[in-house]
Amino acid sequence: MKIFRKLNDIKVLSFDLDDTLYNNKPIIKAALDAQFGYIKQIPSIGEKWQAQGDNFWERCRVAVQNNTPGIKQNVTLLRQHALDYAFNFLGLSDQESERHSKAAYQAFITARSQVNVEPEVLALLKDLSQKYTLIAITNGNVDISKFCLKDSFEFLLMAGFDGAQKPAADMFELAANKLNVKLENILHIGDNLDSDIQGANNNGCMSCWLNEDPIKTSYKGLADIEITNILPKLGEFLQNSDG
Repeated sequence: MKIFRKLNDIKVLSFDLDDTLYNNKPIIKAALDAQFGYIKQIPSIGEKWQAQGDNFWERCRVAVQNNTPGIKQNVTLLRQHALDYAFNFLGLSDQESERHSKAAYQAFITARSQVNVEPEVLALLKDLSQKYTLIAITNGNVDISKFCLKDSFEFLLMAGFDGAQKPAADMFELAANKLNVKLENILHIGDNLDSDIQGANNNGCMSCWLNEDPIKTSYKGLADIEITNILPKLGEFLQNSDG
């Protein structure tokens, strides 16, 4: 653990979800496999989809983003609209496109919610909740009501439904307002420098960067704290902090 700045009084711990509290990469792969598995079994559509080439799905997503400014802030709506666009492009009627869009999305989100969180992480959250208010702020669309994190947080804020994606101020400010605390008393913990750390730093919160599996980012700012694993150092530090 590295501490780069003196911390304020910590009252709220805000957690990112994907790739912070669990490994999200195999979950997303399984969810995409489920989505495309559904599509492949639709008579005639599966073959037409594959004939469009490997980048067909990405082309549909880009087309929807171009046609609907701001939709990329809500990854749920973006996926649903891109599916509908794809089925229409392949020749299905509006009614059939809507039906298969809903079914393909349901296949995706059901697999997306098959999340296993390490028991040690769940125990850490439970311990920390005795001292701090715990919340979650995510740019993703995982439904925590479907798995073991459902009782771990005071509330969950999701981009698109509760404001613009991190690093925008929306969800940080909403969290502070809902809890009647100052932004400076929130410590946000996440794995992404561009969204989590930049968002926390720019909006007056404290920041903790989980530098466990670094990805290419553009933000060059410094987190208040840097850790390489949620366990055990962060828990020990927070439990022994004056709060």
